[in-house]
Amino acid sequence: MNSKQHLFVCEDIHVAVQGKEIVKGVSLTLDRGEKVALMGPNGSGKSSLTNAIMGNPSYQITSGRVFLEGEEITALSADEKARRGLFLAFQYPVAIPGVTVANFLRSAVHARRGKELPIREYRNELMEAMKALDVDPSFAGRYLNDGFSGGEKKRVEILQMAMLKPSIAMLDETDSGLDIDALRTVAEGINRVIGPEMGALVVTHYQRLLNYVKPDKVHVLMEGRIVRSGGPELALALEEKGYEWIEKEVLSAQKG
Repeated sequence: MNSKQHLFVCEDIHVAVQGKEIVKGVSLTLDRGEKVALMGPNGSGKSSLTNAIMGNPSYQITSGRVFLEGEEITALSADEKARRGLFLAFQYPVAIPGVTVANFLRSAVHARRGKELPIREYRNELMEAMKALDVDPSFAGRYLNDGFSGGEKKRVEILQMAMLKPSIAMLDETDSGLDIDALRTVAEGINRVIGPEMGALVVTHYQRLLNYVKPDKVHVLMEGRIVRSGGPELALALEEKGYEWIEKEVLSAQKG
């Protein structure tokens, strides 16, 4: 796997949590404009993988390497990875009382771009992004995720992605806890933000998000390993038949 041929490369990643190996050798690539879905049953290691890649200290990459635009970023801190263009939308975004959405995003944009935008220019850019994503302008003055519904939290995550313009966006079960209307709204926002310059790793348990965010490739993760890869039709097969048929095939192959 040539790290310089792809925008983003995970090379044989192993992840441990509190000394227990959860991810057992995952390799995948992402390129600009590409949407790759990572699916799998609960407990398969999907969130452990994305948290470790992002640099969450609770998730230790014990071996393997991560490359972004040809540079190895495996051991960098989360904030350094974010500055270089890696982004993680959390399954359960945390509330930060006392910090407004506008102030939080201004600090994040400053860190990402390496320069502080004039306040008027920043405000205009923020208002344009909020309008494009159908986010209520009053959110700018509210404390980050404080008292927000599940759908509102996810929309603010997409707003953050729009403002930061990362090279790679990892969306960790963004559909979790959303009703069908909120899911559609969030998915529309994701599609607006992910353009030809950004690659997206869409992590999900269910196929329903992929009805709106169409993946180019689908990987299935089970017990810390990618056991099946394919196109969008693989996600449809999982929706129809569940994960059990793949589990049986994997067990059969292991016995054989």
